[in-house]
Parts: sequence; C-alpha cells; structure tokens
Amino acid sequence: MSGSTASRRTGSVLLACVAVVAALAGCATGTDAVASGGTFDFVSPGGKTDITYDPPASRGTIGTLAGPDLMNEGKTVSVADFPGQVVVLNLWGQWCGPCRAEVPALEQVYERTRDQGVAFVGINVRDPQRDKAEDFVIDNRVGYPSIYDPSMRTLLALGGNFPTSVIPTTLVLDRQHRVAAVFLRALLAEDLQPVVERIARETA
Repeated sequence: MSGSTASRRTGSVLLACVAVVAALAGCATGTDAVASGGTFDFVSPGGKTDITYDPPASRGTIGTLAGPDLMNEGKTVSVADFPGQVVVLNLWGQWCGPCRAEVPALEQVYERTRDQGVAFVGINVRDPQRDKAEDFVIDNRVGYPSIYDPSMRTLLALGGNFPTSVIPTTLVLDRQHRVAAVFLRALLAEDLQPVVERIARETA
C-alpha cells in the first residue's frame, strides 16, 4: 500500500496497535504462533467495517503466519500450507457471542467454496483454556483447522497496523496470499461467499 494511503490511518488506531505490538513482541516464542515479514498495511478509512483492496496489484502481503494446530497437539497450521489457494482467515474466541453466531455461515461458505481452491484457517485468540476452544470446534462441527493463539502473536504478521480489539475479524487472502478483503464484524454467508468466489476467479 502506498505511503499516502498509510498516512491516512487514524492516530488512535496507530497508538493502540503500537501498544499491542510492543506487548506481543515481548512474548517468548517456544510453541507459540509465530509471524514475521509482510507488506500489508491496514487502513480503515471512515470507520468502515468492510474493506476491499483493489486492483490486485495494490494489495500487500502478510508475513509468515503459523502456529499450533488447536485440535492436533504437536502439529502446526500455516498459511504456507495452502500455496496457490485463496485463504480465509477468521479470528475467533469461544467467549465471543458474535463468533458463535457467525460460525455456521463460515462453515457453509467453506463447504461451498473448497472445490474452487479456497481454504479456511481459524485463529483462536484470548482463550487461555485450550479445552474450551476445542469444545467450541467440536460442538459447532467446524471442518477447517484453527491456530491456537491465546496471546494473539499471529497478528504480528499483519505488520501491527490492525484493530486487534475487533473479534471476530475475517481476512480474505488471494491466491498470492495478498490481503484482498477485511471484515471487522460477524458475517453472514451472503456477505462472505460472493467476495470469496470473486477473488477465487481472479487470474494469477
């Protein structure tokens, strides 16, 4: 994203993000989710909750994003596991009412678009009790993997310029894993599916 666009981010969002990045940077790595690099620079002009980044050449990439597989201890999940695919990233917590409300829609879009080269990855945040997050996945029959990231360390992959207080949040990455769309709200299937299908139809 251009410098002129980046300059439009609000001071309050910047200050909040600086604080979050400073806190997360102090976390030990170990088996925590990890993230580095990337060129994505988040801007939400006018308080929008639905943001698209077009044309595709203007999109920024996220950094390396990977972390523990919530449902399979000892394994990891990474965006890099899905080369050449559209990847839908959903930040959620079992404590979050809107997350519970939107999960059937996310599962529906996942099932309808997976044959179009679309992958979904959840990022479970702020859930210190892993078993409760696992129960959420089982109870809601979620078919796609989630990274277990109670410290929200994965958000460093977004360059720090992101309103991390908004849960749920959904990002749609194109086939080159550039950020094509961001939703800062709970979604219905009719909100998400057309966007995902449009991005899946884009030529490389």
